[in-house]
Amino acid sequence: MRAADRDRYVAVLYAPEAKRADLLALYAFDAEIGAIRDRVSEPLPGEMRLQWWRDVLAASDAASAGGHPVATALLEAIRRNRLPTDALQNYLDARIFDLYDDPMPTRGDLEGYCGETAAAIIQLSCLVLDPQVAARTSDLSGHAGCAYAMTRLLLSLPKHRRRGQCYVPKDILAAAGTTPQEFLTSDGGPNAPRAVAAMIALAREHLQAFERGAVAMPASVRAAFLPVATTAAILSKMAGREEDLLTASLDIAAWRKHWPIFRRAWLGWA
Repeated sequence: MRAADRDRYVAVLYAPEAKRADLLALYAFDAEIGAIRDRVSEPLPGEMRLQWWRDVLAASDAASAGGHPVATALLEAIRRNRLPTDALQNYLDARIFDLYDDPMPTRGDLEGYCGETAAAIIQLSCLVLDPQVAARTSDLSGHAGCAYAMTRLLLSLPKHRRRGQCYVPKDILAAAGTTPQEFLTSDGGPNAPRAVAAMIALAREHLQAFERGAVAMPASVRAAFLPVATTAAILSKMAGREEDLLTASLDIAAWRKHWPIFRRAWLGWA
C-alpha cells in the first residue's frame, strides 16, 4: 500500500494499531481491482479477474484465495469484522465499467459508481473501526466517497483520455456544449474546460456536504475518512486550471498531504 496508494497508507497509521491490518486489506483490495484495467489489453481477461474475486468472496475460505496475499488478508478482515460480502460483490459489479470505453451516462450514474466503490470502502472501514457507530455513517460515507473518487478521476483525466475512457457524464458534457467523442480528442474541444469545471464543482459539492456532516463524526471512525482530508487542497489546486487537467495530473506534493491528514486525525472536522 505504501507503493500503490501512499495517502491511504499514511491515513492507516493514525488508526488504532489493532485495526490497521484489516484497513490495509480493504485498501489493498481496492488498489488491486483498480489496477486491473492497466494490466489487461482487453476486457475479457479483466472480467475473468473480477470473476475470480467473486468466487473467492463466495467461497469465503482461505483455500479459495489460492495463496494470494491480498485475498487472504481480505478474507481474514471479513471474518474478524463480520463484513458484508454483498457490498464487496456490488463493488466488483461496479468495477466492470472500468474495463470498457462506454461513456458515463449521467451524473446519477457517476454518483452510483462512486457509491458502490469508494464510498463502500469507507463504509466497510467504519465497520472495522466501530461497528456500532458505522450504522450511522452511511450518508457521510456516500458524500466522502463521491468527493474522494471524483477527485481521483479528475487526477486521472489524462490517462483516461489517452485510452478512450470518459468518466465525465454525458449530461454534464452536454450542458457544457460538448460530447464524449469531442472530449476525448487531443485538445478536448473548446468546451472541455467547462465540463471539467463542472466536475470539479460536483466533487466540491459532495465534499462540502461531507464536511458539514463530519462536524459531529465520532472519533472512533475518524480514521476511515482520513484519505478524504487531502481532497480540498487538490480541488483548490485544480480550480482555474481546467484546461491543464486535460493533459496533466495536478496532484499536490506528498509533503503537503501529510499535514491535512495529521490535522484531521487529531482535531477531526470540527
